[in-house]
Amino acid sequence: MPQILPDFSNSVKLKYVKLGYQYLVNHILYLLLIPIMAGILIEVLRLGPDEILSLWNSLHFDLVQILCSSFLIIFIATVYFMSKPRTIYLVDYACFKPPVTCRVPFATFMEHSRLILKNNPKSVEFQMRILERSGLGEETCLPPAIHYIPPTPTMEAARGEAELVIFSAMDSLFNKTGLKPKDIDILIVNCSLFSPTPSLSAMVINKYKLRSNIKSFNLSGMGCSAGLISIDLARDLLQVHPNSNAVVVSTEIITPNYYQGNERAMLLPNCLFRMGGAALLISNRRSERWRAKYRLVHVVRTHKGADDKAFRCVFEEEDKEGKVGISLSKDLMAIAGEALKSNITTIGPLVLPASEQLLFLLTLIGRKIFNPKWKPYIPDFKQAFEHFCIHAGGRAVIDELQKNLQLSAEHVEASRMTLHRFGNTSSSSLWYELSYVEAKGRMRKGDRVWQIAFGSGFKCNSAVWKCNRTIKTPTDGPWADCIDKYPVHIPEIVKL
Repeated sequence: MPQILPDFSNSVKLKYVKLGYQYLVNHILYLLLIPIMAGILIEVLRLGPDEILSLWNSLHFDLVQILCSSFLIIFIATVYFMSKPRTIYLVDYACFKPPVTCRVPFATFMEHSRLILKNNPKSVEFQMRILERSGLGEETCLPPAIHYIPPTPTMEAARGEAELVIFSAMDSLFNKTGLKPKDIDILIVNCSLFSPTPSLSAMVINKYKLRSNIKSFNLSGMGCSAGLISIDLARDLLQVHPNSNAVVVSTEIITPNYYQGNERAMLLPNCLFRMGGAALLISNRRSERWRAKYRLVHVVRTHKGADDKAFRCVFEEEDKEGKVGISLSKDLMAIAGEALKSNITTIGPLVLPASEQLLFLLTLIGRKIFNPKWKPYIPDFKQAFEHFCIHAGGRAVIDELQKNLQLSAEHVEASRMTLHRFGNTSSSSLWYELSYVEAKGRMRKGDRVWQIAFGSGFKCNSAVWKCNRTIKTPTDGPWADCIDKYPVHIPEIVKL
């Protein structure tokens, strides 16, 4: 039978149809207002000067009406500006770059594993298989205490690592921003697994002799998403403390948490977690607007701790031999997917353009009314963001988010390269990723960044930033000496 209708799939490029639909829906108000304004302008032009003057004279105003109207306008404007949230700026940030002496190539890591676990070759083989598929490179770093055979995870060594990471990041932040210690009003330090007394925040206050009236906070036990929780806390504090500077320090101290037992679920973190840390200057001062890199738009937090499986999927406990480690459940990726689903359901209406929200709504109505088997519509978050910083928790995490959010290889490049160069640095990984985008010279004024992090509990947290100015390629930072060789090809399996 001859074809009656032309094959539109070949004659029309559906990409342009979708672009046209997006433009139409996203600009519908402007497209409706332009004809109305044009009609009003034409009618005004048709009237002569005498008609316009007589129309003005027909309007009667008295002094009371003018005063009341003026007072109402001033009152409404005052209420609006008083109730408007303060704008929060990320002035700048600095990432810790571990010294070369802490580097752990694959060969070194496996040699140490064989010596430490010489009575359990199956655990050594398991670690080798994980490392081969991890996505890590040869330049990731572990603290000095872990380089000993056997490792010496003492309190002194853990404090030494904390001082090295935090003070280095803080010193770099002071140099980049010109910030003086006495100008810090709020200090927030987050480190999940190492919580000594005095706290890490007290350690920073002692080192830099910060003011006695500083508002300091030390967050622990909140996993890899603690960095965004710190951002949320800083935002809330800056809303009630005008003209203030907040410094946020995100890190994870590896020394006391290196597992030396044989449980496979607890050996996994040994293969993925590495040294890292970041210090950020966040401010609500209007004077910082001109030099600030980013403006905070949204923070969305999701907590699935009410579910027992979610609560225990990342769990610190003792093994059969009494050795403490972090156990990662096999259900981790499924639970992370559910947490992400809840998080994007909340953040979607805040960031997605009208075209994507309309398609999602129509699909939802269609599934409810017509056919529940309809494939749910996954919103195109590429319409809302130019850059994605996905927590570099592991190759499986990045793969899963790339698949679910339908992202391109370039969108997840920063996450993959951060995992390759620095490993899983926990809560600070998002800032290494943002630094990668800047080092590549890709950050432009008006660009939107979506940071996504997962943490024990189980939590999925998001932060949305808008670039305040076009950022020049930095000459310093963690990527300064290696950015030219990235991106690199990362094979599925690296044979050791």
